Amino acid sequence: MNTTDPAGRGVIVTGAASGIGRAAALRFADEGARVLVADLDREGAEATVEEIGRAKGTAVAVVGDLSDQRVVDRVVDTAVGTFGGIHVLVNNAGVMDRMSALGETDDDEWQRTLRINLTAPFLLTRAVLPHMLAAGHGSLVFTASEAGLRGGAAGAAYTASKHGVIGLVKNLAVMYRKQGIRANAIAPGPTATNIRVDAGPGAHGPATIGPLISTTIGRIGSAEEQAAAIVFLASDAAAFVNGAVLPVDDGWAAT
Repeated sequence: MNTTDPAGRGVIVTGAASGIGRAAALRFADEGARVLVADLDREGAEATVEEIGRAKGTAVAVVGDLSDQRVVDRVVDTAVGTFGGIHVLVNNAGVMDRMSALGETDDDEWQRTLRINLTAPFLLTRAVLPHMLAAGHGSLVFTASEAGLRGGAAGAAYTASKHGVIGLVKNLAVMYRKQGIRANAIAPGPTATNIRVDAGPGAHGPATIGPLISTTIGRIGSAEEQAAAIVFLASDAAAFVNGAVLPVDDGWAAT
């Protein structure tokens, strides 16, 4: 987590049963942090905890839907009770939409995407803030997306949710910088994870976005490359970095 003294720091990573979240949890633990793995996938979350344990690290899992305030409270209470405090929160959990254009987006697709990608990080950050404020320090790292930087990387719901995440990060950075709390985000480009797009056949959104993506992206990144950027932003090596959105995308944002 840091080149100085990561040992013993309490870190919450959401969506840590697989993909970027899992890679981040493993990397934090490898550097000596104590990690709470939060995910809806019980089997995957427990597997992450077990892998950290085999490497002599410390981790605990909390399973549930992070858009449910009761689950959020359980995550925070467990982290504080187990680690004695929360030094880092990584809001990584998210879902993809169906690449639907707005006119094709039904209520379920919109509400599910916004609920998981934006409302859940809002709820968890709000619950963590009092503990960071009391301690006088804390680092918040969000997984945004290239879709938060442009209009042609995903469907209407996902694009709106990730633009919302970036706005939330910037507002947090301004509101709480004097209290020793930093908020930053990564904006991953295409990354090899288990997230899949369930696009409808013949839908306008994928037909429009697909050619744009295929002609501008570079190579497919790894979850470990995204995790490295997350851990850097959380660390004291990034102590003067606040309100930043870091593209981790092989130059896609530069095109």
